[in-house]
Amino acid sequence: MRALRAALSALIFATGFVAGGQSQTPVRAQGYSVTMECGVSSSAQIRTTLYFGLSRPKGSVSELEWQIFLRDEVTKRFPDGLTVWQAEGQWLTPAGSIDREQSKVLLLVHGDTAAERQSVHAVIQAYRKAFDQQSVLWESARVCVAA
Repeated sequence: MRALRAALSALIFATGFVAGGQSQTPVRAQGYSVTMECGVSSSAQIRTTLYFGLSRPKGSVSELEWQIFLRDEVTKRFPDGLTVWQAEGQWLTPAGSIDREQSKVLLLVHGDTAAERQSVHAVIQAYRKAFDQQSVLWESARVCVAA
């Protein structure tokens, strides 16, 4: 068993060396091991995914309205690039029924700065106000981006 652990450790070290060229420090939390270093050939960024429902009390958000929102609110704050795709969402209502709606999913990869976090919040608030939305689902995670 010790020999197997030693071989596995050597393999993990060699894989990390080949992949990034530097030693990477694992962070352990509740039994999980996550490597927090990106290596020399990549940099740490934040991936934020926003889920915009297209239904509203006065009908659906049209494709033209979405494109204008994307241009005026999102692209001006994140000019380096973004990805958007169409989705179908569902959730459990307070009454216990399943509601479904067409959605747009927006993927942003950006720096971890106060200004960029504020830009994400500004996009969310602008969408909620413009299209009479109760909320915008969003998630963020640290990612490594190849240089």
